[in-house]
Amino acid sequence: MAYRRLKDLSEDLKPRERLHRFGAEVLSNKEVLAILLRIGSKGENVLELAERILEDAGGIKGLSKLSVFELEQIHGIGPAKAAQVKAALELGKRSVCSDPLARPVINSPGDVADLVMEEMRSLDREHFRIMLLSTRNSVLAISPVSVGSLNSSIVHPRECFKEAIRRNANTIILLHNHPSGDPAPSKEDLDITRRLAEGGRILGIEVLDHVIIGDKRFVSLKEQGII
Repeated sequence: MAYRRLKDLSEDLKPRERLHRFGAEVLSNKEVLAILLRIGSKGENVLELAERILEDAGGIKGLSKLSVFELEQIHGIGPAKAAQVKAALELGKRSVCSDPLARPVINSPGDVADLVMEEMRSLDREHFRIMLLSTRNSVLAISPVSVGSLNSSIVHPRECFKEAIRRNANTIILLHNHPSGDPAPSKEDLDITRRLAEGGRILGIEVLDHVIIGDKRFVSLKEQGII
């Protein structure tokens, strides 16, 4: 059975045409997703596929929390579709962060974990990132620094602070994940935290915390008195 494309659907089931005629704001969530997916899967057209995906994920909010790997596990989504959907969701997230009035504000380590947990807990390698904050602790950006092996990250202070200096960040929060799911800090984690905190003091950029992400768990080195 051939897959059905948007152009093969009846006139009233063409989200792309509705977008052109009436604007994107009139589209339902499943129509927006259908445009991204482009084609359906065996036995269902693209709108039916989009509707099922949203139901399985728990709506747009649930969909936005899924990693690329988790998206690929949904029947009807392969690597290409998963990448398209994740990229579109990332664009939306970045659009919100570009508006100073809509930027998330960090008041606790839990706020940090809420922003990154769903994506970072599923990564199969250690990803080291920095969260850049304004003077009012609103999130300016989350910038990648390095990707390590299965159990270690390679972090150089120069790379860590380069984006913070460029964006004129007031403070930063260090972030990385433990693919094992256990967020307990290693000796290496403690050493690099102290090293980067000292580098921040020299540069005049405070390292506010280092949050380690596990599987639905996290550890704040600030709360542990390391910083």
